[in-house]
Amino acid sequence: MSTETRPESLKSAGTQPAPDDGDLERTLELLAQSDLADAPASQIVEAVRSMVGHVDFPCLGAKSVFRRGSLEHVVLDDMTGAEVPDVLLERLTAFARGIEGEDGFHSFIVSFRGPVPADEASFEAALFALLQRLHDADDEAWAPGVGSDPNDPHFAFSVGGTAYFIVGLHPAASRVARRAPLPTLVFNPHEQFELLREEGRFDGMRSAIRRRDEELQGSLNPMVADHGETTEALQYSGRAHGFDWEPPLEVREEVNSLVDGGVDGEAHHQPDGGGPLGCPRHDLKVT
Repeated sequence: MSTETRPESLKSAGTQPAPDDGDLERTLELLAQSDLADAPASQIVEAVRSMVGHVDFPCLGAKSVFRRGSLEHVVLDDMTGAEVPDVLLERLTAFARGIEGEDGFHSFIVSFRGPVPADEASFEAALFALLQRLHDADDEAWAPGVGSDPNDPHFAFSVGGTAYFIVGLHPAASRVARRAPLPTLVFNPHEQFELLREEGRFDGMRSAIRRRDEELQGSLNPMVADHGETTEALQYSGRAHGFDWEPPLEVREEVNSLVDGGVDGEAHHQPDGGGPLGCPRHDLKVT
């Protein structure tokens, strides 16, 4: 069985700040200890909102998404549940259709009550197992303008014909900004990164987020890399890998793979580290 919080309830709620009596790391520890697996969906949504609303949270794009209410947050019971791929396929397809033609950033978030991973390796395995099942359930052509080979530097995950950059969050993450109280995936539409570049706002926001993340963590994200060097799937789980790592994801050979649909005839840019919620490679993500 699954539960969910619909986007309408978020659009009127506004960003609620996290408690100001501790730093972000301590706030996340308290949230992780609050038995959220058995809590109402609204409490889980509020916990993620508190994380992003904390003054130390580095991703400015995520803060903007929550402030504007331009997100949908779904809460499901079990990340390994048999019904999860069909539910996500339906909801992500509807999400993409609903934001078509809208300005600004949007994120689709799904939090799972369990299983709560013991470490980064188990979360990464669960994430890619779910992405594989989601792809297997999807009969739409691959999104245009991005690669379908998970090892391609221009790869992006496609759901229902829309390309997404995915940010994985969980309690055992080594990076503080990836340390959500429950396993959570953020789907950020690729198109909005292109818009950010076209408007000339990408470089400034990237620099600000990198600076904030380094101040929070005490070091730069080791997974930061320039566009085109490696597949963005390297960043989905937040676990550190060498750039020769290969994503455990098999894409059907018959899907359409278009890598030549970028701006002015150039290939599409990767979001370089995430997007509005979860700001990766150029650090517009949860790092």
